[in-house]
Amino acid sequence: MKANSSITSCNCFAIRQAARFVSQLYERHYAKAGITAAQFSLLVYIAEAEKAGMADIAEAMVMERTTLVRALKPLERDGYVVSEPEGKGSRKLLLTLPPKGLQKLNEAVECWHAAQAEYVALVGAQRADDLRQMLLAIPSGKAA
Repeated sequence: MKANSSITSCNCFAIRQAARFVSQLYERHYAKAGITAAQFSLLVYIAEAEKAGMADIAEAMVMERTTLVRALKPLERDGYVVSEPEGKGSRKLLLTLPPKGLQKLNEAVECWHAAQAEYVALVGAQRADDLRQMLLAIPSGKAA
């Protein structure tokens, strides 16, 4: 960086700082359901897809496969997510939520509502919506 530059002029720093702050806010709420923010996102994605392959989840979450596997292990261990082969002899696994997983998701949705409300109270409804739309556009390349 140039001598007259500041860390606060770095886009990456600002986004990461905000992401850590927002993640901590949501994590505090999800802790009441015994899951993490990443696990909540996985439960929601799998529930909406009904059956989801690892590659699809990793792509949608912009997540490395190894990170995804680490996040899924406790969900599978606790019986919130189950995997099954796509078909006979297939090595591709599809993930689904059994009733226990749907119950955990419903519990966590209450925590999500509380986190959303706290976040909106902090930044304002319109600003929260605008920021979310801008951030969602970045990975798709449609942010310009």
